[in-house]
Amino acid sequence: MTDRRPDGSVPWIPRVVTAMFLLSAAAAVGVTAVYWTGGQPQAEGALLGTAFLALGAGLVLWAHHLLPRGPYSEPRPDLHASPAERAATDADFERGGVLTRRRMMLGSLGTALAAIVAAAVFPVRSLGPRPRGALEHTPWRRGRALVTDDGRPVRAADVPEDGLVTAFPDGHPGSADGQVVLVRVHPKELRSSPSAPGAATGGLLAFSKVCTHAGCPVGLYQAQSHQLLCPCHQSAFDVLDGARPVFGPAARALPQLPIEVDADGILRARSDFPEPIGPGYWSR
Repeated sequence: MTDRRPDGSVPWIPRVVTAMFLLSAAAAVGVTAVYWTGGQPQAEGALLGTAFLALGAGLVLWAHHLLPRGPYSEPRPDLHASPAERAATDADFERGGVLTRRRMMLGSLGTALAAIVAAAVFPVRSLGPRPRGALEHTPWRRGRALVTDDGRPVRAADVPEDGLVTAFPDGHPGSADGQVVLVRVHPKELRSSPSAPGAATGGLLAFSKVCTHAGCPVGLYQAQSHQLLCPCHQSAFDVLDGARPVFGPAARALPQLPIEVDADGILRARSDFPEPIGPGYWSR
């Protein structure tokens, strides 16, 4: 790469291009610094605009002043090179100044691009911590008591037959993913039910309150048919058959929370849900 004028009358162009690229890199680093220290949208916007503007100015100057322009056409000469032409070619390759400027500009361009990419990627941390297995687990643990939304322990006697009670994990009242609905059915009906292994003494059953269709709260119970109902899209779940959906768009059963009654009559979980709660993205 050589300057546009063979006599070198514009030697300042490579220095200006390098300066533009370094300014772009500095502005991009400034964006990262401002973000790290707490963020200021106006400053971040100004610095990011400066970074792109300086990068664009450097590229335009490079293209207009340092790259050859064409198209060129000329009669095809004799391909035999004279000693003078060979000497001129050797001299071009041995001119350290031009090659040094090229390396300097390419290095500054790489620095600017790296800084801009870093400034663009760095705010990804604003999206919050990685979910990891958070979607597959809830606050329920073995021995954790079921409580009401005000933190009061739920006793077996608090759940009427053919009634419904909403409960949460102890220490997590109002938990979105830990909320359950408690129902009581007659023990004789539960005896041969698929829901029996997770039930507590007295025909008590606990199922996730998060509908497996769209995540709406399942808050209605039809005692005669033993069905939990989601009011959003009218999905119905048979509590005697493992909360299997029997009507509506839901295609997956409500996860059942295994529960037990302790010596004081308080309901406690025997474990977390055996499968993730909510819409069934994991089974697709």
